[in-house]
Amino acid sequence: MSPAGPDEPQRPAKERGPAPRFAKPLTTGSILAWTLLSIVVPGAAHLRAGQRRVGFVLLGVFGALLVAGVVFTVVVRYNLGLAVKDGTWATIAVAAAAGALAWFALVITSYIALGPDRLPQSGQVVSGIMVGVLCVGVMAPFALTATSVMTVRDTTNAIFQPVPGTTVAPVKQEDPWNGRRRVNFLLIGGDAAGNRTGVRTDSMTVASVDVRTGNSVMFSLPRNLQFVHFPKGDPLAARFPNGFTGDSGQGLLNEVWQYAEDHLGKGKGPQELKNAIGHTLGLKIDYYAIVDMYGFAALIDAIGGLKIRVERDIKWGGHYGTAGVIKAGYQRLDGEHVLWYGRSRVDSDDFSRMSRQRCVMGALLDQATPSVVLANFGKIAQATRHLFRTDIPRDLLEHLVPLALKVKDARTTSLQFVPPLVWPGAADWVKIRRLSQQAVKESERAATRAVALGATPGATSSAGVGTPGVPASALPSGAGSSATPSASRPAPTATPVETPTPNRQSRSAAKTLKEACGF
Repeated sequence: MSPAGPDEPQRPAKERGPAPRFAKPLTTGSILAWTLLSIVVPGAAHLRAGQRRVGFVLLGVFGALLVAGVVFTVVVRYNLGLAVKDGTWATIAVAAAAGALAWFALVITSYIALGPDRLPQSGQVVSGIMVGVLCVGVMAPFALTATSVMTVRDTTNAIFQPVPGTTVAPVKQEDPWNGRRRVNFLLIGGDAAGNRTGVRTDSMTVASVDVRTGNSVMFSLPRNLQFVHFPKGDPLAARFPNGFTGDSGQGLLNEVWQYAEDHLGKGKGPQELKNAIGHTLGLKIDYYAIVDMYGFAALIDAIGGLKIRVERDIKWGGHYGTAGVIKAGYQRLDGEHVLWYGRSRVDSDDFSRMSRQRCVMGALLDQATPSVVLANFGKIAQATRHLFRTDIPRDLLEHLVPLALKVKDARTTSLQFVPPLVWPGAADWVKIRRLSQQAVKESERAATRAVALGATPGATSSAGVGTPGVPASALPSGAGSSATPSASRPAPTATPVETPTPNRQSRSAAKTLKEACGF
């Protein structure tokens, strides 16, 4: 409507209506604030600039991404096997890379939509620099996620790689265990110390798992079990018809791995140890996994060492501590010295070693903070590659995760072949097999009852507690893990025994780990 002419009467202001309202001009600070808000609420800057269609489209896409993320999280939560699939990690890495580019573009377009060209020159320079920094900052988390996921993927693939010279049978998705009701895993702690040649398997435990319910039996064999036999057809069965004696003549079980490596060829150690232990127990060992102490040392080095309070001088190296001394006081130790601090037997005993090892693990948990882990993530991943070795197929990993969750909530029994149940120097092989089979049968009966009832009992017992055929009088004191005591029978109490070495704990009231170890 044209304004009133000179001959036309002027209408009162209240009849002309309110004057049009315009948005206040954006300042440098407000442009940066709206750009920053658009990172959290995509489309906010476009709506402020009047570009409603683009703003609502961005909001809709962001909402769809949130819904997709929630759905993905729920699916993975109820099927954790998907979380370790190679394809899942690749998808996450690609999505993170795409997210970095998308949010970079979002910051730039949001900034441009707000019209920074209307700012004075100083405002344009300042806002341009700040938006550039903002672009780098918003891309960094996506880039870190992508690189971290790919590092985990590569590390996992390196650990679960096929054993050279062996053919891995394909894993069937519908039946990953190939019709087996039980799967037997050999879990090994390997000690490749600097004063030893090769690997000594000083800790050997077989986990026999019912794949339907997770009910498990843990068989622990002493490292000094002597003169084990091998199954017919095994290369070492003909060489040692009367039992394994090795190069030393002692024939300890922890020598089998390295003897096979030295005399049958590299890579033969794991299979020969599986054959020996499987034949001893009367089980077929399906897979093995070893934790190498040298890998643990590399892990300590990866986080920059550990600060430990050494209560007294610890001699290390050889049988008599001839390599050196770890001085008393607060010391930052590298991986090799941490191992010796925890394992030295010179002027010490197993109780003191257990105390020091507890402090090592406590120091690792205390000092491996998230910031330290993130700062040394690459080194930690590289060390982890040397910490674990296994012949478990990579494609089986996604099925192992749900099985591990079953085991966690299922019934686990434990049987240790130690004196007086079994004497390592003169083992009764028939007795070992009989007890092993009895423990497995009892576990299977419990699993069958659990399947029939539609529930899995969560009790954990030791050999002789719920294991038929094993008289309580024949069991070693403290064998296995303790069962939950019933209400009708109170749990026995142990009398504290003073550690017979200078490296003992105080007899005062119980201390926290930080107090005992001086973190």
